[in-house]
Amino acid sequence: MNLNLDMEVALRLLISFGVGAAIGLEREYRSKAAGLRTMIMICLGSTIFTEISIHLGAANPDRLAANIVTGIGFLGGGVIFKDGLTITGITTATTIWISAALGMAVGAGEYFIAIVGSGVVLIVLTVLEKVQGVVERLHQNRTYRIVFEKNGGFDEVIEKTLTDTGLSFKKRRDQKDVNNYILIYEVYGREARLELFNKILKGDHRVISFSY
Repeated sequence: MNLNLDMEVALRLLISFGVGAAIGLEREYRSKAAGLRTMIMICLGSTIFTEISIHLGAANPDRLAANIVTGIGFLGGGVIFKDGLTITGITTATTIWISAALGMAVGAGEYFIAIVGSGVVLIVLTVLEKVQGVVERLHQNRTYRIVFEKNGGFDEVIEKTLTDTGLSFKKRRDQKDVNNYILIYEVYGREARLELFNKILKGDHRVISFSY
């Protein structure tokens, strides 16, 4: 038994635990699909796999690293969902991916990369979210799916409403089935104007439903 080596491994596992816990707490606070325990397990697992690869003295240690990245890709794919016309979970998936990378850095003894990297990740997830919120209030891009009972020149009605509310738009396509007429528009503008457009759609008795 090499006490110094064991202490080094223990230190790496503790640092990995701390990095995973720091990122996981932020995700848990925001009630994301991958929270505290998940991030700790991902970070620790990547550290352990990297440690094993180093101690086994593999001829090509980068192979194990590539396999870790591939496995994490499957985990990340499991938290990405399509919600209507939008996709959610991409930030959580990338957080899983970088948590594994930080765990690998700890396992390779690159403590500076791991600690500074985790700090940067937390800044991105917390501070930049507020910046993103400000930007989204100033400009958003939404894809609307608006359903009417039947075709009655509603293209012109929608486009006039969008113009009157100061929104930019592109008509993507229209569809028609037996009973309904469906318009799909890509709309750009300030959040307040988009919410006003939503209010107008809700108050229009000709609109069966809409989503974005």
